[in-house]
Amino acid sequence: MTPAQFTEWLSSPSRRPLVMGVLNVTPDSFSDGGLFQAVDAAVAHAEMMAAEGADIIDIGGESTRPGACRVPASEQIRRIEPVFRALAGRLPVVLSVDTTRAEVAAVALDHGAHIVNDISAGRDDARMLPLVAARGCAVILMHMKGQPADMQIQPHYDDVVGEVKAFLLERAAAARGAGVLPERILIDPGIGFGKRLEDNLLLLRELRQLAGTGHPVVVGTSRKSFIGHITGETEPAERVFGTAASVAWTVAAGAAIVRVHDVGPMAKVVRVVHAIQLGRPPGRDG
Repeated sequence: MTPAQFTEWLSSPSRRPLVMGVLNVTPDSFSDGGLFQAVDAAVAHAEMMAAEGADIIDIGGESTRPGACRVPASEQIRRIEPVFRALAGRLPVVLSVDTTRAEVAAVALDHGAHIVNDISAGRDDARMLPLVAARGCAVILMHMKGQPADMQIQPHYDDVVGEVKAFLLERAAAARGAGVLPERILIDPGIGFGKRLEDNLLLLRELRQLAGTGHPVVVGTSRKSFIGHITGETEPAERVFGTAASVAWTVAAGAAIVRVHDVGPMAKVVRVVHAIQLGRPPGRDG
Protein backbone atom coordinates (compact mmCIF):
# COMPACT_ATOMS: atom_id res chain seq x y z
CA MET A 1 0.00 0.00 0.00
CA THR A 2 1.35 3.40 -0.98
CA PRO A 3 0.71 6.59 1.03
CA ALA A 4 -1.64 7.78 -1.74
CA GLN A 5 -3.60 4.53 -1.54
CA PHE A 6 -3.77 4.88 2.23
CA THR A 7 -5.24 8.37 1.89
CA GLU A 8 -7.88 6.96 -0.47
CA TRP A 9 -8.52 4.10 1.96
CA LEU A 10 -9.20 6.54 4.79
CA SER A 11 -12.01 8.14 2.79
CA SER A 12 -13.44 4.92 1.37
CA PRO A 13 -16.88 3.80 2.57
CA SER A 14 -15.86 0.15 2.11
CA ARG A 15 -12.38 -0.28 3.47
CA ARG A 16 -10.52 -3.57 3.31
CA PRO A 17 -8.89 -4.47 6.64
CA LEU A 18 -5.20 -3.60 6.81
CA VAL A 19 -2.27 -5.29 8.52
CA MET A 20 0.12 -3.14 10.55
CA GLY A 21 3.45 -4.80 11.35
CA VAL A 22 5.21 -3.94 14.59
CA LEU A 23 8.85 -2.80 14.43
CA ASN A 24 10.22 -2.04 17.89
CA VAL A 25 13.72 -0.57 17.82
CA THR A 26 13.98 -0.84 21.59
CA PRO A 27 16.01 -2.92 24.04
CA ASP A 28 13.05 -3.79 26.26
CA SER A 29 9.75 -4.30 24.42
CA PHE A 30 7.72 -7.16 25.91
CA SER A 31 7.97 -9.53 22.94
CA ASP A 32 10.85 -8.55 20.67
CA GLY A 33 12.96 -6.13 22.70
CA GLY A 34 16.56 -5.99 21.55
CA LEU A 35 16.05 -7.88 18.29
CA PHE A 36 15.93 -4.89 15.94
CA GLN A 37 18.04 -2.20 17.56
CA ALA A 38 20.63 -2.33 14.78
CA VAL A 39 19.52 -0.44 11.67
CA ASP A 40 20.36 -3.34 9.35
CA ALA A 41 18.28 -5.74 11.47
CA ALA A 42 15.36 -3.30 11.57
CA VAL A 43 15.44 -2.76 7.81
CA ALA A 44 15.64 -6.51 7.13
CA HIS A 45 12.66 -7.14 9.39
CA ALA A 46 10.67 -4.37 7.71
CA GLU A 47 11.45 -5.89 4.31
CA MET A 48 10.31 -9.29 5.55
CA MET A 49 7.05 -7.89 6.93
CA ALA A 50 6.36 -6.05 3.67
CA ALA A 51 6.97 -9.25 1.70
CA GLU A 52 4.62 -11.14 4.03
CA GLY A 53 1.74 -8.73 3.47
CA ALA A 54 2.09 -5.75 5.80
CA ASP A 55 0.28 -2.64 4.59
CA ILE A 56 1.73 -0.44 7.34
CA ILE A 57 4.89 -0.69 9.44
CA ASP A 58 4.70 0.93 12.87
CA ILE A 59 8.12 1.97 14.18
CA GLY A 60 8.64 2.77 17.85
CA GLY A 61 11.63 3.74 19.95
CA GLU A 62 9.98 3.45 23.37
CA SER A 63 8.64 0.34 25.06
CA THR A 64 5.16 0.83 26.51
CA ARG A 65 4.86 -2.61 28.09
CA PRO A 66 3.36 -2.74 31.60
CA GLY A 67 5.88 -1.37 34.08
CA ALA A 68 8.00 0.40 31.48
CA CYS A 69 9.64 3.74 32.25
CA ARG A 70 9.33 6.58 29.75
CA VAL A 71 12.13 7.22 27.27
CA PRO A 72 13.25 10.81 26.56
CA ALA A 73 12.41 12.20 23.13
CA SER A 74 16.10 12.59 22.29
CA GLU A 75 16.72 8.88 22.86
CA GLN A 76 13.65 7.90 20.87
CA ILE A 77 14.90 10.02 17.99
CA ARG A 78 18.37 8.46 18.21
CA ARG A 79 16.75 5.02 17.87
CA ILE A 80 14.20 5.68 15.14
CA GLU A 81 15.67 8.35 12.87
CA PRO A 82 18.22 6.14 11.08
CA VAL A 83 15.54 3.48 10.56
CA PHE A 84 13.12 5.95 8.99
CA ARG A 85 15.93 7.34 6.84
CA ALA A 86 16.77 3.84 5.61
CA LEU A 87 13.15 2.86 4.92
CA ALA A 88 11.77 6.08 3.39
CA GLY A 89 10.60 5.24 -0.13
CA ARG A 90 12.19 1.79 0.03
CA LEU A 91 9.11 -0.38 0.46
CA PRO A 92 5.50 -0.34 -0.84
CA VAL A 93 4.12 0.26 2.65
CA VAL A 94 2.93 3.16 4.76
CA LEU A 95 5.24 4.10 7.63
CA SER A 96 3.87 4.93 11.07
CA VAL A 97 5.62 6.25 14.16
CA ASP A 98 4.67 4.98 17.60
CA THR A 99 5.27 7.86 20.00
CA THR A 100 3.55 10.29 22.34
CA ARG A 101 6.09 13.09 21.75
CA ALA A 102 5.60 15.72 19.05
CA GLU A 103 9.36 16.19 18.68
CA VAL A 104 9.76 12.51 17.82
CA ALA A 105 6.75 12.48 15.53
CA ALA A 106 8.08 15.51 13.62
CA VAL A 107 11.37 13.74 12.88
CA ALA A 108 9.53 10.64 11.67
CA LEU A 109 7.21 12.72 9.48
CA ASP A 110 10.26 14.48 8.02
CA HIS A 111 11.59 11.07 7.00
CA GLY A 112 8.59 9.38 5.44
CA ALA A 113 6.01 8.63 8.13
CA HIS A 114 2.34 9.22 7.27
CA ILE A 115 0.74 8.08 10.54
CA VAL A 116 1.31 9.06 14.17
CA ASN A 117 0.32 6.29 16.56
CA ASP A 118 -0.12 8.01 19.94
CA ILE A 119 -0.98 5.77 22.90
CA SER A 120 -1.75 8.87 24.97
CA ALA A 121 -4.31 10.12 22.42
CA GLY A 122 -2.62 13.50 22.34
CA ARG A 123 -2.59 14.02 26.10
CA ASP A 124 1.12 13.59 26.84
CA ASP A 125 2.26 16.43 24.58
CA ALA A 126 0.04 19.43 23.87
CA ARG A 127 1.96 20.00 20.63
CA MET A 128 1.02 16.64 19.13
CA LEU A 129 -2.46 17.26 17.73
CA PRO A 130 -1.53 20.68 16.25
CA LEU A 131 1.48 18.99 14.63
CA VAL A 132 -0.72 16.28 13.12
CA ALA A 133 -3.10 18.94 11.81
CA ALA A 134 -0.30 21.02 10.31
CA ARG A 135 1.30 18.03 8.59
CA GLY A 136 -1.98 16.57 7.33
CA CYS A 137 -1.11 13.06 8.45
CA ALA A 138 -3.32 10.45 10.06
CA VAL A 139 -3.37 9.89 13.81
CA ILE A 140 -4.27 6.87 15.92
CA LEU A 141 -5.76 7.86 19.29
CA MET A 142 -5.57 5.09 21.89
CA HIS A 143 -7.25 4.62 25.25
CA MET A 144 -4.95 3.99 28.21
CA LYS A 145 -5.74 4.22 31.90
CA GLY A 146 -2.72 5.65 33.70
CA GLN A 147 0.81 5.36 32.31
CA PRO A 148 2.77 2.26 31.26
CA ALA A 149 4.60 2.26 34.60
CA ASP A 150 1.38 1.92 36.62
CA MET A 151 -1.43 1.09 34.20
CA GLN A 152 -1.78 -2.54 35.29
CA ILE A 153 -1.93 -1.76 39.01
CA GLN A 154 -5.55 -2.59 39.86
CA PRO A 155 -7.31 -0.89 36.92
CA HIS A 156 -11.07 -0.56 37.49
CA TYR A 157 -14.06 0.33 35.32
CA ASP A 158 -17.76 0.51 36.05
CA ASP A 159 -18.53 0.18 32.32
CA VAL A 160 -15.36 -0.46 30.36
CA VAL A 161 -16.96 -0.34 26.91
CA GLY A 162 -18.91 2.85 27.61
CA GLU A 163 -15.96 4.55 29.31
CA VAL A 164 -13.47 3.68 26.57
CA LYS A 165 -15.90 4.74 23.83
CA ALA A 166 -16.62 8.07 25.55
CA PHE A 167 -12.91 8.74 26.03
CA LEU A 168 -12.09 8.01 22.40
CA LEU A 169 -14.91 10.21 21.13
CA GLU A 170 -13.73 13.03 23.39
CA ARG A 171 -10.17 12.71 22.10
CA ALA A 172 -11.41 12.57 18.50
CA ALA A 173 -13.27 15.81 19.17
CA ALA A 174 -10.08 17.31 20.62
CA ALA A 175 -8.21 16.29 17.46
CA ARG A 176 -10.85 17.92 15.26
CA GLY A 177 -10.66 21.01 17.45
CA ALA A 178 -6.93 21.15 16.79
CA GLY A 179 -7.59 21.06 13.05
CA VAL A 180 -7.14 17.37 12.25
CA LEU A 181 -9.41 16.29 9.41
CA PRO A 182 -12.12 13.91 10.70
CA GLU A 183 -11.33 11.24 8.10
CA ARG A 184 -7.73 11.09 9.33
CA ILE A 185 -8.62 10.21 12.92
CA LEU A 186 -8.41 6.54 13.90
CA ILE A 187 -9.21 5.10 17.33
CA ASP A 188 -7.79 2.20 19.35
CA PRO A 189 -9.39 0.68 22.49
CA GLY A 190 -5.95 -0.03 23.96
CA ILE A 191 -6.16 -3.75 24.62
CA GLY A 192 -3.84 -4.50 27.54
CA PHE A 193 -3.26 -0.85 28.43
CA GLY A 194 -4.76 -0.43 31.90
CA LYS A 195 -7.19 -3.32 31.41
CA ARG A 196 -8.00 -6.49 33.31
CA LEU A 197 -8.51 -9.77 31.48
CA GLU A 198 -12.28 -9.35 31.57
CA ASP A 199 -11.98 -5.74 30.35
CA ASN A 200 -10.02 -6.84 27.30
CA LEU A 201 -12.54 -9.57 26.51
CA LEU A 202 -15.52 -7.24 26.88
CA LEU A 203 -13.94 -4.63 24.63
CA LEU A 204 -13.30 -7.24 21.97
CA ARG A 205 -16.78 -8.73 22.33
CA GLU A 206 -18.39 -5.30 21.92
CA LEU A 207 -15.96 -3.95 19.32
CA ARG A 208 -18.82 -3.13 16.94
CA GLN A 209 -19.77 -0.29 19.28
CA LEU A 210 -16.45 1.38 18.49
CA ALA A 211 -16.64 0.52 14.79
CA GLY A 212 -20.04 2.21 14.77
CA THR A 213 -18.50 5.58 15.66
CA GLY A 214 -17.42 6.08 12.05
CA HIS A 215 -13.73 6.24 12.91
CA PRO A 216 -11.53 3.40 11.63
CA VAL A 217 -10.70 1.14 14.57
CA VAL A 218 -7.17 -0.11 15.16
CA VAL A 219 -6.76 -3.16 17.42
CA GLY A 220 -3.55 -4.59 18.85
CA THR A 221 -3.95 -7.98 20.51
CA SER A 222 -0.76 -9.55 19.20
CA ARG A 223 1.01 -11.87 21.65
CA LYS A 224 -0.46 -10.02 24.64
CA SER A 225 -0.70 -11.44 28.14
CA PHE A 226 -4.49 -11.79 28.13
CA ILE A 227 -4.04 -14.43 25.43
CA GLY A 228 -1.47 -16.21 27.58
CA HIS A 229 -3.84 -16.18 30.55
CA ILE A 230 -6.40 -18.01 28.42
CA THR A 231 -4.07 -20.43 26.62
CA GLY A 232 -1.49 -20.99 29.35
CA GLU A 233 1.40 -19.84 27.17
CA THR A 234 3.96 -17.86 29.15
CA GLU A 235 6.21 -16.92 26.21
CA PRO A 236 4.75 -14.17 24.01
CA ALA A 237 6.13 -15.71 20.80
CA GLU A 238 4.14 -18.89 21.50
CA ARG A 239 0.80 -17.05 21.35
CA VAL A 240 0.41 -17.16 17.56
CA PHE A 241 -2.78 -19.23 17.48
CA GLY A 242 -4.42 -17.21 20.23
CA THR A 243 -3.45 -14.06 18.40
CA ALA A 244 -4.90 -15.46 15.18
CA ALA A 245 -8.22 -16.13 16.92
CA SER A 246 -8.37 -12.58 18.27
CA VAL A 247 -7.39 -11.09 14.90
CA ALA A 248 -10.12 -13.07 13.12
CA TRP A 249 -12.67 -11.91 15.69
CA THR A 250 -11.68 -8.25 15.49
CA VAL A 251 -11.78 -8.14 11.70
CA ALA A 252 -15.18 -9.83 11.68
CA ALA A 253 -16.34 -7.28 14.28
CA GLY A 254 -15.32 -4.31 12.17
CA ALA A 255 -11.67 -3.56 12.95
CA ALA A 256 -10.05 -1.58 10.13
CA ILE A 257 -6.41 -2.24 11.08
CA VAL A 258 -4.85 -5.04 13.11
CA ARG A 259 -1.44 -4.38 14.66
CA VAL A 260 0.61 -7.60 14.76
CA HIS A 261 4.07 -9.07 15.20
CA ASP A 262 3.58 -12.23 13.10
CA VAL A 263 2.66 -10.58 9.81
CA GLY A 264 2.72 -13.63 7.54
CA PRO A 265 0.12 -15.79 9.29
CA MET A 266 -2.00 -12.83 10.42
CA ALA A 267 -2.17 -11.41 6.88
CA LYS A 268 -3.61 -14.77 5.80
CA VAL A 269 -6.14 -14.69 8.64
CA VAL A 270 -7.23 -11.19 7.63
CA ARG A 271 -7.51 -12.14 3.97
CA VAL A 272 -9.68 -15.19 4.66
CA VAL A 273 -12.01 -13.31 7.03
CA HIS A 274 -12.32 -10.51 4.48
CA ALA A 275 -13.14 -13.04 1.75
CA ILE A 276 -15.92 -14.44 3.94
CA GLN A 277 -17.25 -10.92 4.46
CA LEU A 278 -17.25 -10.27 0.72
CA GLY A 279 -18.48 -13.70 -0.29
CA ARG A 280 -15.63 -13.91 -2.80
CA PRO A 281 -11.84 -13.84 -2.82
CA PRO A 282 -10.65 -10.25 -2.45
CA GLY A 283 -8.67 -8.75 -5.31
CA ARG A 284 -5.32 -7.07 -4.90
CA ASP A 285 -7.02 -3.80 -3.98
CA GLY A 286 -9.45 -5.42 -1.52
